[in-house]
Amino acid sequence: MPGRVSTRSTRTSAASTAAVSRKPSKQNISSRASNVSRISSPTFTIPEESPSTALRIQICAIFADAQRTTAGHRKLVINLRKIQEACCYEPSKPGRHGGADIGEERFNDEVGRCVLRVMGVKKSESVGDRVVRFLGLFLKHAAEKDHSLVSGTDDDETGVFPETPSIRLTSHILSLLLPLLASKEKTVRYRSTQLTSHIINSLDSIDDDIFQLLRLGLLKRIKDKESMVRVQAVLGLGRLAGNEAEEDQDNQDSDDEDAGGLLERLLEVLQNDPSADVRRSLLLNLPLTPATLPFLLERARDLDPATRRALYSRLLPALGDFRHLSLSMREKLLRWGLRDRDENVRKAAGKLFRERWIEDCAGTRALTEGGAVGETPAPNFDALLELLERIDILNSGVEDGVALEAMEGFWEGRPDYCEAVTFDDAFWDALTPESVFMARSFNDFCRKDGEGKMEALVEEKMPEVTKSAFFLQKYTNDLVESLRRAAEQGETADEDETVEQEFLVEQLLHIAQTLDYTDEVGRRKMFALLRETLAIADLPEEVTRLVIDVLRGVCGSEAAGERDFCGVVLEAVAEVHDNIIADSTQQEENEDESFHSAKSEVSNNSTPTKAKPSKPFKNGEGPTEEDEDEDKAIREIMVNMKCLHIAQCMLQNVEGNLQQNIHLVTMLNNLVVPAVRSHEAPIRERGLGLAEENLSLFLHCFNKGHDALQISSLHILSDILTTHPSLLSPTNAPNTLEKPLHKLFAKALKSSSPPGVQTAACTSLCKLLLTSILTSHDLLKTLVLAYFSPQTDNVAVKQCLTYFLPVYCHSRRENMASMGSVLVSVVGRLVSMSEEAEGDEEEMVGWGVIVGQLIEWTDGRRVVDIGGPSGGTSGGGTDKRGEECMIHVDVGIEVLERVGASGCLKEEKKILISLLSKLHFPSSVTGLSLSSIEKLHSLLDRLDFAIAQKIWSDATSRNALNKISTALGKVVGERRVDATTVGEEKTVLDEGKTVVAGEGETKIEDGDGVAKGEEDTVMTLAREESLLDQLLEEEEEEEL
Repeated sequence: MPGRVSTRSTRTSAASTAAVSRKPSKQNISSRASNVSRISSPTFTIPEESPSTALRIQICAIFADAQRTTAGHRKLVINLRKIQEACCYEPSKPGRHGGADIGEERFNDEVGRCVLRVMGVKKSESVGDRVVRFLGLFLKHAAEKDHSLVSGTDDDETGVFPETPSIRLTSHILSLLLPLLASKEKTVRYRSTQLTSHIINSLDSIDDDIFQLLRLGLLKRIKDKESMVRVQAVLGLGRLAGNEAEEDQDNQDSDDEDAGGLLERLLEVLQNDPSADVRRSLLLNLPLTPATLPFLLERARDLDPATRRALYSRLLPALGDFRHLSLSMREKLLRWGLRDRDENVRKAAGKLFRERWIEDCAGTRALTEGGAVGETPAPNFDALLELLERIDILNSGVEDGVALEAMEGFWEGRPDYCEAVTFDDAFWDALTPESVFMARSFNDFCRKDGEGKMEALVEEKMPEVTKSAFFLQKYTNDLVESLRRAAEQGETADEDETVEQEFLVEQLLHIAQTLDYTDEVGRRKMFALLRETLAIADLPEEVTRLVIDVLRGVCGSEAAGERDFCGVVLEAVAEVHDNIIADSTQQEENEDESFHSAKSEVSNNSTPTKAKPSKPFKNGEGPTEEDEDEDKAIREIMVNMKCLHIAQCMLQNVEGNLQQNIHLVTMLNNLVVPAVRSHEAPIRERGLGLAEENLSLFLHCFNKGHDALQISSLHILSDILTTHPSLLSPTNAPNTLEKPLHKLFAKALKSSSPPGVQTAACTSLCKLLLTSILTSHDLLKTLVLAYFSPQTDNVAVKQCLTYFLPVYCHSRRENMASMGSVLVSVVGRLVSMSEEAEGDEEEMVGWGVIVGQLIEWTDGRRVVDIGGPSGGTSGGGTDKRGEECMIHVDVGIEVLERVGASGCLKEEKKILISLLSKLHFPSSVTGLSLSSIEKLHSLLDRLDFAIAQKIWSDATSRNALNKISTALGKVVGERRVDATTVGEEKTVLDEGKTVVAGEGETKIEDGDGVAKGEEDTVMTLAREESLLDQLLEEEEEEEL
């Protein structure tokens, strides 16, 4: 499709530029009419041919050339325009253009005749697209020429638009197309809608008499069953919606209910149309207004990768300055794009960030400095700092933020910025959050270069270790001072300054993690600084963690370095403990002194000047024993939380044997064990994360703890069992943990459990089952019931199970066999749950869906590693294609056992027989093992017994059982011909008859019957289908 007449950013109303018709009712493309008529649904037929004329030959020759290639369209448009001018403006001359046959009406009829021939051309034929493009180009060219001929007349001043030949030709073509929009043939609907939309997008004005008919016809096509028709309909309606959006202010008082409904209907299509092509076409053709922008930007989460890519590569660059977007929308677009699962979308988002958004900032600065905005700007680091500020670097620059990913792509795609960046002393002396993040991202990008090309560059531009230590010390002191001022000011403190200082220190520590500490002088300086910093009691937790990470690298990776690291950290823990206790004791002394001083001053009738206590006393006079106990408890919590956090960060950096490290044993006895036994919930949660010695401890904490402690216990149990699966399989002692674990997960997965506990239990259990650490069938059954249960309203659990169940079953044959073993009991429980849920708002999904999923999860043909170490079969001369179906054979045996039981409900029996009819059994016994053949015999015997007992509840179940029996009889019969047992003899008397000699009895069997003898009697040959079986099978096919 050709582009629009004007761009998005400079779109103007067509009414101000179009010159159209002589009637006052003639108006631009955004006008409306009050009279709307219905469009019929004719069957497309080519009209009868009239005698050929010279004019027809000329026009057909032009259209024939236009359908071959688009290269000569411009020349052909000029030639067709000459013929139109000869027919419309010049007097008829015999011998030229057909003599008396020429004329405007005749010309319009011949062009319309060619247009009708295009309607039957299929979408796959490119000739149709070329003709449509040519016709749109001609109508646009003819309208421009006619407008230039009538411009400057008095009619322009009176506001009455003259009617031109091109307007009349357009009206004639559209009047031909209107009835075809509702044709029964999809090709005709497609071509007519395509040409109509192309004309709408090519011209500036349309006759008012057919405007509403076009609008109504295209609105009906947006609900067409063919997506290709809907795509063309929204292309035309997008242009109409753009003009209607400009006139909304003039039509607010209109009584027409449909006056402003077009845009809303298109937005609904944008959100709900199942075709990605339709959504993408609307995305690129809807007008960019404040009302439509949120709907357009949410296509960044569209299911179709091409639609998401179109948003980042076409819509957002055409949007203009990105700073007009809100801060949250910028961050979302950047995060969604850079973390998209499609590589092309990620590339488009990265290009948008490093080219368009940086140019928006650099272009504005170039304009203010007198430069040319259109030129590609040179590296401008002020613009880069502004760009980082615009994406809120304080929030997006954290570990899980998107700014680091965006800057990594920026440095990779803009090598000019890499070469031009400089980090001198003046830069480091006046750091801002944006500048320090720029330095950190550049350092990380160069250090991650696998080929080592950027190592020399980063060594040249970044400061050495000693200088980095001085800069880190400077900004750490600023952070401590800021924290001290914030503590003194209390609620009136400015948190922004503290947050910025904390961010600066964090980024400097990230840079320090990548430095080379082979320089002994610099290493000692950094070591002393980090040890001193770690002892600061008020240091934020994230800064503390980064300090410990850097300290681990400074100490060295060998065992001696690890011991030194643990010793230094534990010394810091003791120092932090002493500092907090000392500060609290000093504060108590100051409060007591201030209180006594205040009493003395009040007794002397003087104005009290005591210091403000950190907390108001309850009685208004002085600290009571209750106040002192509360303050003491708070101080203990602060001390333990800080020390436990330091210990946790240290353990995350330890790789050696924990039991052989004396420092860690000391920490366990003096810090971790008391914390786990504490009655304060926060201390118990943090101490629990460090006590990895006894699984029974976590089981106890789950049973007795609150929600947060239960979630922590579940995560820790999952991590420990994943890392040490041998804990559940002791070699010498009996397993005492498996049963409590099963009870724990069963309790956590109940519908009455908190959502967070449910999600944590489901995720942990899925990991353990998928890795075969746990193999409990009861827990698997619990997960399947939770997946299908209408009482499970936890979306996170549903999403987790949606991924887990098919992966679990299709990954290993043993897993699929476990699912098959619980299938029958799952169906029985679901039937009971379905009866209990009758009348409730939340109903269970249909049984067809449930049965289909259960069959797919137990279909051995879908196992990924068939024939591998853990799945499939090998050796023994067995056929894998037949062995694949043995899981369904086992399921069939269990189904028949359940159906024949006395406690099986009628509804359950019906569902199980339906499930049985959909199972996949071996098509031949060739290559099957003896145990598999015995299972098939057992299945067929149970099936014959079920038919003899008439266990079915309806005719459908009866037919299904008979059909399965017939099919299995054929399969098993192939083996029974060759099967012999001790003491048996066979003699073939005739075709289809066999004499079977058993113990004391002889029977003659034919192919249609089955002789029931003793257990050691060989069963008959393959049964031929009887007339009854054929009738039953035909009846089943008719029902399906």
